[in-house]
Amino acid sequence: MKLSRLSAITAAALLAASPALADLVFPSLSYRTGAYAASGIPFADGYADYFTLVNERDGGIGGVKARVPECETGYNTEKGVECYESTKGEGDGALLYQPLSTGITYQLIPKVSADGIPMHSMGYGRTSAANGKVFEWVFTYPTNYWAGASVAVKYILNENGGDISGKNIALLYHNSAYGKEPIRTLEELAKKHGFSLTLLPIDAPGQEQKSQWLQIRRERPDYVLFWGWGVMNQVAIQEAANIRYPMENFIGIWWSGAEPDVIPAGAGADGYKALAFFGTGDDWPIFDDIRKYVVDAGKAAGAGDNIGSVGYNRGLYAAMLAVEATKTAQELSGEKNITAAMMRDGMEALEITEEKLTALGLAGFGPTFKVTCANHGGPGLGAIQQWDADAQTWSIITDFVEPDMDVLQPLIDEDSAAYAAENGIEPRSCD
Repeated sequence: MKLSRLSAITAAALLAASPALADLVFPSLSYRTGAYAASGIPFADGYADYFTLVNERDGGIGGVKARVPECETGYNTEKGVECYESTKGEGDGALLYQPLSTGITYQLIPKVSADGIPMHSMGYGRTSAANGKVFEWVFTYPTNYWAGASVAVKYILNENGGDISGKNIALLYHNSAYGKEPIRTLEELAKKHGFSLTLLPIDAPGQEQKSQWLQIRRERPDYVLFWGWGVMNQVAIQEAANIRYPMENFIGIWWSGAEPDVIPAGAGADGYKALAFFGTGDDWPIFDDIRKYVVDAGKAAGAGDNIGSVGYNRGLYAAMLAVEATKTAQELSGEKNITAAMMRDGMEALEITEEKLTALGLAGFGPTFKVTCANHGGPGLGAIQQWDADAQTWSIITDFVEPDMDVLQPLIDEDSAAYAAENGIEPRSCD
Protein backbone atom coordinates (compact mmCIF):
# COMPACT_ATOMS: atom_id res chain seq x y z
CA MET A 1 0.00 0.00 0.00
CA LYS A 2 2.81 2.41 0.86
CA LEU A 3 4.64 1.52 -2.37
CA SER A 4 1.54 2.10 -4.39
CA ARG A 5 0.99 5.47 -2.76
CA LEU A 6 4.61 6.48 -3.34
CA SER A 7 4.38 5.44 -6.99
CA ALA A 8 1.28 7.57 -7.46
CA ILE A 9 2.99 10.58 -5.89
CA THR A 10 6.09 10.06 -8.04
CA ALA A 11 3.99 9.72 -11.21
CA ALA A 12 2.09 12.89 -10.38
CA ALA A 13 5.34 14.75 -9.79
CA LEU A 14 6.79 13.55 -13.07
CA LEU A 15 3.63 14.57 -14.92
CA ALA A 16 3.73 18.01 -13.35
CA ALA A 17 7.38 18.40 -14.33
CA SER A 18 6.76 17.34 -17.94
CA PRO A 19 6.24 20.18 -20.42
CA ALA A 20 2.65 20.48 -21.65
CA LEU A 21 2.05 19.81 -25.32
CA ALA A 22 1.16 23.21 -26.73
CA ASP A 23 -0.82 23.58 -29.92
CA LEU A 24 1.08 23.47 -33.21
CA VAL A 25 0.31 26.86 -34.80
CA PHE A 26 -0.23 27.28 -38.55
CA PRO A 27 -1.48 30.84 -39.25
CA SER A 28 -3.77 31.20 -42.25
CA LEU A 29 -3.31 34.45 -44.19
CA SER A 30 -6.75 34.35 -45.77
CA TYR A 31 -8.83 36.65 -47.91
CA ARG A 32 -12.52 36.10 -47.54
CA THR A 33 -13.35 39.67 -48.62
CA GLY A 34 -12.67 41.83 -51.65
CA ALA A 35 -12.27 41.17 -55.36
CA TYR A 36 -10.49 37.87 -54.79
CA ALA A 37 -12.82 36.40 -52.17
CA ALA A 38 -14.35 33.87 -54.57
CA SER A 39 -10.93 32.26 -54.82
CA GLY A 40 -9.76 32.90 -51.26
CA ILE A 41 -12.77 31.49 -49.40
CA PRO A 42 -12.61 27.88 -50.65
CA PHE A 43 -8.84 27.72 -50.09
CA ALA A 44 -9.18 28.97 -46.52
CA ASP A 45 -11.99 26.46 -45.91
CA GLY A 46 -10.01 23.52 -47.28
CA TYR A 47 -6.89 24.51 -45.37
CA ALA A 48 -8.70 24.84 -42.03
CA ASP A 49 -10.90 21.76 -42.53
CA TYR A 50 -7.94 19.44 -43.13
CA PHE A 51 -6.31 20.48 -39.86
CA THR A 52 -9.67 20.04 -38.11
CA LEU A 53 -9.94 16.55 -39.60
CA VAL A 54 -6.50 15.63 -38.29
CA ASN A 55 -7.41 16.97 -34.83
CA GLU A 56 -10.80 15.25 -34.65
CA ARG A 57 -9.99 11.92 -36.30
CA ASP A 58 -6.34 11.45 -35.33
CA GLY A 59 -6.06 13.44 -32.12
CA GLY A 60 -3.71 15.92 -33.76
CA ILE A 61 -0.32 15.54 -35.40
CA GLY A 62 1.70 13.01 -33.46
CA GLY A 63 -0.75 13.52 -30.60
CA VAL A 64 -0.46 17.33 -30.61
CA LYS A 65 -3.43 19.44 -31.71
CA ALA A 66 -3.00 21.92 -34.54
CA ARG A 67 -4.38 25.45 -34.37
CA VAL A 68 -5.03 27.60 -37.44
CA PRO A 69 -5.57 31.27 -36.51
CA GLU A 70 -6.92 33.20 -39.50
CA CYS A 71 -5.88 36.73 -40.38
CA GLU A 72 -7.71 38.55 -43.18
CA THR A 73 -5.39 40.13 -45.76
CA GLY A 74 -7.89 41.05 -48.46
CA TYR A 75 -5.06 39.98 -50.84
CA ASN A 76 -3.37 43.24 -49.85
CA THR A 77 0.41 43.08 -49.44
CA GLU A 78 0.60 45.60 -46.60
CA LYS A 79 -2.14 43.81 -44.67
CA GLY A 80 -0.43 40.50 -45.32
CA VAL A 81 2.77 41.75 -43.71
CA GLU A 82 0.75 43.07 -40.75
CA CYS A 83 -0.89 39.64 -40.39
CA TYR A 84 2.51 37.99 -40.33
CA GLU A 85 3.79 40.30 -37.61
CA SER A 86 0.66 39.88 -35.49
CA THR A 87 0.55 36.07 -35.68
CA LYS A 88 4.17 34.92 -35.68
CA GLY A 89 4.27 34.91 -31.86
CA GLU A 90 1.05 32.89 -31.42
CA GLY A 91 1.42 30.09 -28.85
CA ASP A 92 4.99 28.84 -28.80
CA GLY A 93 5.51 30.50 -32.18
CA ALA A 94 4.16 30.00 -35.70
CA LEU A 95 5.55 26.96 -37.50
CA LEU A 96 4.71 27.78 -41.11
CA TYR A 97 3.30 30.52 -43.33
CA GLN A 98 1.35 30.11 -46.56
CA PRO A 99 0.91 33.72 -47.78
CA LEU A 100 -1.40 32.84 -50.71
CA SER A 101 -0.14 35.92 -52.57
CA THR A 102 2.98 36.48 -54.64
CA GLY A 103 3.19 40.11 -53.49
CA ILE A 104 3.01 39.12 -49.82
CA THR A 105 5.49 36.30 -50.45
CA TYR A 106 8.09 38.68 -51.86
CA GLN A 107 7.77 40.93 -48.81
CA LEU A 108 7.96 38.04 -46.34
CA ILE A 109 11.02 36.27 -47.79
CA PRO A 110 13.54 38.44 -45.90
CA LYS A 111 11.34 38.48 -42.77
CA VAL A 112 10.90 34.72 -42.44
CA SER A 113 14.59 34.24 -43.21
CA ALA A 114 15.56 36.62 -40.42
CA ASP A 115 12.98 35.21 -37.98
CA GLY A 116 13.71 31.57 -38.77
CA ILE A 117 10.15 30.59 -39.74
CA PRO A 118 9.59 28.47 -42.85
CA MET A 119 7.29 29.68 -45.63
CA HIS A 120 5.58 27.59 -48.28
CA SER A 121 4.40 29.35 -51.44
CA MET A 122 2.84 26.35 -53.16
CA GLY A 123 2.71 26.98 -56.89
CA TYR A 124 3.26 30.74 -56.57
CA GLY A 125 5.70 33.33 -55.21
CA ARG A 126 9.33 33.79 -56.21
CA THR A 127 10.21 30.91 -58.53
CA SER A 128 13.95 31.11 -57.89
CA ALA A 129 13.22 30.29 -54.23
CA ALA A 130 13.29 26.71 -55.51
CA ASN A 131 17.05 27.03 -54.95
CA GLY A 132 17.35 25.84 -51.36
CA LYS A 133 21.02 26.76 -51.24
CA VAL A 134 20.04 30.44 -51.24
CA PHE A 135 16.48 30.38 -49.88
CA GLU A 136 16.92 28.22 -46.79
CA TRP A 137 13.54 29.08 -45.25
CA VAL A 138 11.37 29.24 -48.39
CA PHE A 139 9.74 26.31 -50.20
CA THR A 140 7.72 26.30 -53.45
CA TYR A 141 7.05 22.58 -54.01
CA PRO A 142 5.59 20.81 -55.89
CA THR A 143 5.70 23.34 -58.73
CA ASN A 144 6.00 27.02 -59.65
CA TYR A 145 5.02 29.63 -62.23
CA TRP A 146 8.00 29.08 -64.51
CA ALA A 147 7.29 25.37 -64.58
CA GLY A 148 3.65 26.13 -65.33
CA ALA A 149 4.60 28.33 -68.28
CA SER A 150 6.87 25.61 -69.61
CA VAL A 151 4.24 22.87 -69.22
CA ALA A 152 1.73 25.05 -71.12
CA VAL A 153 4.19 25.55 -73.98
CA LYS A 154 4.97 21.82 -73.98
CA TYR A 155 1.25 21.14 -74.31
CA ILE A 156 0.98 23.57 -77.23
CA LEU A 157 4.00 21.91 -78.86
CA ASN A 158 2.33 18.52 -78.50
CA GLU A 159 -0.88 19.86 -80.05
CA ASN A 160 1.11 21.10 -83.06
CA GLY A 161 3.30 18.12 -83.79
CA GLY A 162 6.30 19.57 -81.98
CA ASP A 163 6.64 22.69 -84.16
CA ILE A 164 5.25 26.09 -83.13
CA SER A 165 7.69 28.29 -85.06
CA GLY A 166 5.82 31.29 -86.43
CA LYS A 167 2.94 30.91 -84.00
CA ASN A 168 1.79 33.87 -81.92
CA ILE A 169 1.17 33.28 -78.23
CA ALA A 170 -0.30 36.07 -76.11
CA LEU A 171 0.14 36.34 -72.34
CA LEU A 172 -2.84 38.03 -70.72
CA TYR A 173 -1.75 38.78 -67.17
CA HIS A 174 -2.53 40.45 -63.86
CA ASN A 175 -0.29 43.53 -63.82
CA SER A 176 1.48 42.62 -60.57
CA ALA A 177 4.43 40.55 -59.35
CA TYR A 178 2.21 37.49 -59.74
CA GLY A 179 1.25 38.14 -63.34
CA LYS A 180 4.74 39.20 -64.43
CA GLU A 181 6.40 36.10 -62.99
CA PRO A 182 6.23 33.90 -66.16
CA ILE A 183 7.36 36.57 -68.64
CA ARG A 184 11.09 35.81 -68.53
CA THR A 185 10.48 32.09 -69.00
CA LEU A 186 8.13 32.64 -71.93
CA GLU A 187 10.66 34.97 -73.56
CA GLU A 188 13.32 32.25 -73.38
CA LEU A 189 10.91 29.61 -74.63
CA ALA A 190 9.94 31.91 -77.52
CA LYS A 191 13.61 32.09 -78.54
CA LYS A 192 13.95 28.32 -78.33
CA HIS A 193 10.80 27.42 -80.24
CA GLY A 194 10.45 30.37 -82.60
CA PHE A 195 7.06 31.71 -81.56
CA SER A 196 6.25 35.38 -81.03
CA LEU A 197 5.09 36.57 -77.62
CA THR A 198 2.54 39.33 -77.09
CA LEU A 199 2.24 40.80 -73.59
CA LEU A 200 -1.15 42.10 -72.46
CA PRO A 201 -1.20 43.42 -68.87
CA ILE A 202 -4.46 44.05 -67.01
CA ASP A 203 -4.54 46.31 -63.97
CA ALA A 204 -6.11 45.05 -60.73
CA PRO A 205 -8.77 44.13 -59.92
CA GLY A 206 -9.21 43.30 -63.60
CA GLN A 207 -12.80 44.20 -64.36
CA GLU A 208 -11.84 46.43 -67.29
CA GLN A 209 -10.35 44.37 -70.15
CA LYS A 210 -12.05 45.74 -73.28
CA SER A 211 -8.90 47.10 -74.92
CA GLN A 212 -6.96 43.86 -74.39
CA TRP A 213 -9.70 41.74 -75.92
CA LEU A 214 -10.09 44.15 -78.83
CA GLN A 215 -6.39 43.59 -79.53
CA ILE A 216 -6.85 39.82 -79.27
CA ARG A 217 -9.83 40.02 -81.62
CA ARG A 218 -7.81 42.10 -84.09
CA GLU A 219 -4.54 40.11 -83.98
CA ARG A 220 -6.09 36.68 -83.33
CA PRO A 221 -3.13 35.02 -81.57
CA ASP A 222 -2.92 31.26 -82.00
CA TYR A 223 -3.02 30.75 -78.22
CA VAL A 224 -3.73 32.91 -75.18
CA LEU A 225 -2.01 32.04 -71.92
CA PHE A 226 -3.73 33.58 -68.92
CA TRP A 227 -2.31 34.62 -65.54
CA GLY A 228 -5.44 35.98 -63.87
CA TRP A 229 -6.93 35.96 -60.39
CA GLY A 230 -10.29 36.58 -58.77
CA VAL A 231 -12.92 38.56 -60.63
CA MET A 232 -10.42 39.14 -63.45
CA ASN A 233 -10.82 35.48 -64.44
CA GLN A 234 -14.59 35.66 -64.80
CA VAL A 235 -14.35 38.81 -66.91
CA ALA A 236 -11.65 37.39 -69.20
CA ILE A 237 -13.50 34.14 -69.88
CA GLN A 238 -16.72 36.04 -70.63
CA GLU A 239 -14.83 38.43 -72.95
CA ALA A 240 -13.25 35.46 -74.76
CA ALA A 241 -16.71 33.97 -75.24
CA ASN A 242 -18.03 37.32 -76.49
CA ILE A 243 -15.47 37.53 -79.31
CA ARG A 244 -15.79 33.79 -80.01
CA TYR A 245 -12.15 33.11 -79.27
CA PRO A 246 -11.61 29.31 -79.45
CA MET A 247 -11.73 28.19 -75.82
CA GLU A 248 -9.56 25.14 -76.49
CA ASN A 249 -6.71 27.58 -77.25
CA PHE A 250 -7.26 29.66 -74.10
CA ILE A 251 -5.12 28.22 -71.28
CA GLY A 252 -4.98 29.62 -67.75
CA ILE A 253 -2.48 29.04 -64.98
CA TRP A 254 -3.83 27.02 -62.02
CA TRP A 255 -4.99 30.21 -60.30
CA SER A 256 -7.24 30.86 -63.31
CA GLY A 257 -8.91 27.48 -63.41
CA ALA A 258 -11.56 27.10 -60.71
CA GLU A 259 -15.35 26.87 -60.75
CA PRO A 260 -16.03 30.55 -59.92
CA ASP A 261 -13.94 31.50 -62.97
CA VAL A 262 -16.01 29.60 -65.53
CA ILE A 263 -19.55 29.16 -64.20
CA PRO A 264 -20.60 32.82 -64.75
CA ALA A 265 -19.92 32.50 -68.51
CA GLY A 266 -22.29 29.54 -68.81
CA ALA A 267 -22.00 27.58 -72.05
CA GLY A 268 -19.51 30.15 -73.35
CA ALA A 269 -16.80 28.75 -71.05
CA ASP A 270 -17.09 25.22 -72.43
CA GLY A 271 -13.68 23.84 -73.46
CA TYR A 272 -11.63 26.40 -71.55
CA LYS A 273 -8.38 24.89 -70.24
CA ALA A 274 -6.14 25.51 -67.26
CA LEU A 275 -3.04 24.04 -65.68
CA ALA A 276 -3.36 21.79 -62.64
CA PHE A 277 -0.99 20.15 -60.15
CA PHE A 278 -3.51 18.15 -58.10
CA GLY A 279 -6.76 16.29 -58.64
CA THR A 280 -10.25 17.64 -59.28
CA GLY A 281 -13.53 16.59 -57.69
CA ASP A 282 -14.22 14.68 -54.47
CA ASP A 283 -13.77 11.07 -55.57
CA TRP A 284 -11.24 10.22 -52.85
CA PRO A 285 -11.80 8.56 -49.44
CA ILE A 286 -10.42 11.62 -47.63
CA PHE A 287 -13.57 13.55 -48.50
CA ASP A 288 -15.78 10.99 -46.77
CA ASP A 289 -13.74 11.61 -43.62
CA ILE A 290 -14.02 15.38 -44.07
CA ARG A 291 -17.81 15.09 -44.18
CA LYS A 292 -17.97 12.71 -41.23
CA TYR A 293 -15.53 14.33 -38.81
CA VAL A 294 -15.75 17.97 -39.87
CA VAL A 295 -18.88 18.98 -41.79
CA ASP A 296 -21.44 16.68 -40.13
CA ALA A 297 -19.88 17.45 -36.74
CA GLY A 298 -20.52 21.17 -37.27
CA LYS A 299 -16.81 22.02 -37.26
CA ALA A 300 -16.36 23.13 -40.90
CA ALA A 301 -14.71 26.47 -41.58
CA GLY A 302 -17.41 27.29 -44.12
CA ALA A 303 -20.80 25.96 -45.15
CA GLY A 304 -19.33 22.70 -46.45
CA ASP A 305 -20.51 23.43 -49.99
CA ASN A 306 -17.04 23.93 -51.48
CA ILE A 307 -15.79 20.39 -50.89
CA GLY A 308 -14.24 18.96 -54.06
CA SER A 309 -13.96 22.33 -55.76
CA VAL A 310 -10.59 23.39 -57.16
CA GLY A 311 -10.06 26.07 -54.51
CA TYR A 312 -11.05 23.80 -51.63
CA ASN A 313 -8.84 20.98 -52.89
CA ARG A 314 -5.94 23.40 -53.18
CA GLY A 315 -6.30 24.43 -49.55
CA LEU A 316 -6.66 20.82 -48.45
CA TYR A 317 -3.56 19.83 -50.45
CA ALA A 318 -1.50 22.64 -48.91
CA ALA A 319 -2.60 21.58 -45.42
CA MET A 320 -1.86 17.92 -46.13
CA LEU A 321 1.70 18.80 -47.19
CA ALA A 322 2.11 20.89 -44.03
CA VAL A 323 0.91 18.03 -41.83
CA GLU A 324 3.18 15.50 -43.55
CA ALA A 325 6.15 17.86 -43.17
CA THR A 326 5.27 18.21 -39.47
CA LYS A 327 5.24 14.44 -39.05
CA THR A 328 8.63 14.28 -40.79
CA ALA A 329 9.96 17.00 -38.45
CA GLN A 330 8.70 15.10 -35.40
CA GLU A 331 10.38 11.92 -36.60
CA LEU A 332 13.68 13.66 -37.33
CA SER A 333 13.81 15.56 -34.04
CA GLY A 334 12.21 13.01 -31.74
CA GLU A 335 10.06 15.88 -30.43
CA LYS A 336 6.29 16.29 -30.58
CA ASN A 337 6.41 20.00 -29.71
CA ILE A 338 8.55 20.95 -32.70
CA THR A 339 10.06 24.38 -33.23
CA ALA A 340 10.01 26.41 -36.45
CA ALA A 341 13.60 25.33 -37.12
CA MET A 342 12.58 21.67 -36.77
CA MET A 343 9.63 22.34 -39.08
CA ARG A 344 12.03 23.69 -41.70
CA ASP A 345 14.09 20.51 -41.47
CA GLY A 346 10.93 18.44 -41.89
CA MET A 347 9.92 20.38 -44.98
CA GLU A 348 13.36 19.91 -46.48
CA ALA A 349 13.20 16.13 -45.89
CA LEU A 350 9.60 15.73 -47.05
CA GLU A 351 8.89 12.88 -49.44
CA ILE A 352 5.45 12.29 -50.92
CA THR A 353 5.12 8.74 -52.21
CA GLU A 354 2.17 6.99 -53.78
CA GLU A 355 2.07 4.69 -50.75
CA LYS A 356 1.74 7.72 -48.48
CA LEU A 357 -0.98 9.30 -50.64
CA THR A 358 -2.93 6.03 -50.63
CA ALA A 359 -2.70 5.77 -46.84
CA LEU A 360 -4.04 9.32 -46.57
CA GLY A 361 -7.04 8.53 -48.78
CA LEU A 362 -5.59 10.57 -51.65
CA ALA A 363 -4.24 7.94 -54.05
CA GLY A 364 -3.23 9.60 -57.32
CA PHE A 365 -4.33 13.04 -56.10
CA GLY A 366 -1.03 14.61 -57.14
CA PRO A 367 2.42 13.65 -58.38
CA THR A 368 4.97 12.06 -56.08
CA PHE A 369 8.06 14.10 -55.20
CA LYS A 370 10.98 14.48 -52.83
CA VAL A 371 12.29 17.76 -51.41
CA THR A 372 16.04 18.19 -50.90
CA CYS A 373 18.48 20.75 -49.52
CA ALA A 374 19.21 22.06 -53.02
CA ASN A 375 15.72 21.68 -54.48
CA HIS A 376 12.92 23.34 -52.51
CA GLY A 377 10.70 23.45 -55.58
CA GLY A 378 9.88 19.85 -56.32
CA PRO A 379 9.69 18.41 -59.84
CA GLY A 380 7.48 21.14 -61.33
CA LEU A 381 5.06 18.64 -62.85
CA GLY A 382 1.82 19.94 -64.28
CA ALA A 383 -1.21 18.73 -66.23
CA ILE A 384 -3.97 20.31 -68.32
CA GLN A 385 -7.57 20.30 -67.11
CA GLN A 386 -10.60 21.28 -69.21
CA TRP A 387 -14.01 22.64 -68.27
CA ASP A 388 -17.18 20.83 -69.35
CA ALA A 389 -19.98 23.39 -69.11
CA ASP A 390 -22.75 20.78 -69.46
CA ALA A 391 -21.43 18.53 -66.70
CA GLN A 392 -20.18 21.52 -64.66
CA THR A 393 -16.91 19.68 -63.99
CA TRP A 394 -13.19 19.95 -64.58
CA SER A 395 -11.43 16.93 -66.06
CA ILE A 396 -7.67 16.41 -66.26
CA ILE A 397 -7.00 15.57 -69.92
CA THR A 398 -3.23 14.95 -69.90
CA ASP A 399 -0.63 13.18 -67.84
CA PHE A 400 1.47 15.16 -65.36
CA VAL A 401 4.47 16.24 -67.43
CA GLU A 402 7.86 17.69 -66.62
CA PRO A 403 8.81 21.27 -67.48
CA ASP A 404 11.80 22.11 -69.69
CA MET A 405 14.51 22.29 -67.03
CA ASP A 406 17.15 23.03 -69.69
CA VAL A 407 15.48 26.45 -69.93
CA LEU A 408 14.29 26.81 -66.33
CA GLN A 409 17.35 25.77 -64.33
CA PRO A 410 19.68 28.47 -65.73
CA LEU A 411 17.00 31.08 -64.98
CA ILE A 412 16.61 29.79 -61.41
CA ASP A 413 20.38 29.76 -60.91
CA GLU A 414 20.81 33.27 -62.35
CA ASP A 415 17.97 34.87 -60.39
CA SER A 416 18.83 33.22 -57.08
CA ALA A 417 22.51 34.13 -57.48
CA ALA A 418 21.53 37.77 -58.06
CA TYR A 419 19.32 37.70 -54.95
CA ALA A 420 22.15 36.20 -52.89
CA ALA A 421 24.58 38.89 -54.09
CA GLU A 422 22.12 41.72 -53.38
CA ASN A 423 21.39 40.46 -49.87
CA GLY A 424 24.82 39.31 -48.80
CA ILE A 425 23.81 35.65 -48.63
CA GLU A 426 26.48 32.94 -48.79
CA PRO A 427 24.77 29.98 -50.49
CA ARG A 428 24.75 26.79 -48.43
CA SER A 429 26.64 23.71 -49.49
CA CYS A 430 24.24 20.84 -50.03
CA ASP A 431 26.88 18.17 -50.67
